[in-house]
Amino acid sequence: MTARDIRRTLQSEFVRTLRKPFVDAVKEYDMVRAGDRIAVCISGGKDSMLLALLMQDLQRTVDFELVFLAMDPGYAPAGRAHLEENAARLGLPLEIFETNVLRVAGNHAADHPCFLCAKMRRGHLYTEAQRRGCNKIALGHHYDDAIETVLMGLIYGGQVQAMLPRVKAKNYAGMELIRPLYLTREKHVQAWADFCGLTFLPCDCPAKTRETDTKRAEIKALIASLAVGNPQIEANILNAVKNVDTRSSSAGETKTGNTASSTGCKQ
Repeated sequence: MTARDIRRTLQSEFVRTLRKPFVDAVKEYDMVRAGDRIAVCISGGKDSMLLALLMQDLQRTVDFELVFLAMDPGYAPAGRAHLEENAARLGLPLEIFETNVLRVAGNHAADHPCFLCAKMRRGHLYTEAQRRGCNKIALGHHYDDAIETVLMGLIYGGQVQAMLPRVKAKNYAGMELIRPLYLTREKHVQAWADFCGLTFLPCDCPAKTRETDTKRAEIKALIASLAVGNPQIEANILNAVKNVDTRSSSAGETKTGNTASSTGCKQ
């Protein structure tokens, strides 16, 4: 498929499952306003690439500016190349900046590098977005990420952790974090990627372990089993933390307890 064909799928085959929940989230949480300059943070995965295309589509009805920002935290050469190839294929004018986040997090937090890595990534993204005159950063976390984060925090972290749709940055004046895919289901994103024949960058983190994958899989299985008896279970989990006060959070999550659980490498 060409870039034009891929974009058209969001107006046809996937208008109900992808475009509609995206637009609904943007409207419900007042994420995008005329005059905004938003940095879409591209990690190289399917979610952030889809988000970039949907944000471009939104420019047809809302007058705002976009920057497509990607951080290279120390990717292997093949990973960096794949990121650039996908951006070129989709027609995204990607701006890449380099950091040593993976190395620093690995050296200074060998036992639990994910929390430090996520915090450093977010700080770099806010800083680079501000340098480019942006007032918001947009991340590719979706509905399933938000639900899994709540349960991961409770079960494995002993904390209440909410991944919220819109958060004011505490340490970066005038900046906000938004998650326009907040109402979008992961299975629909994957269906779109498969339909378009797209392959995306897997997690390139050297600290990624089978244990982490197993925990995430366990949470997914738990949610699926609970949903069999109660189809509203996912919405209930999300609603339980939806109104958490965000004023104490600068990283896009509000939490009570120990360290934050990993929310994946979506920047």
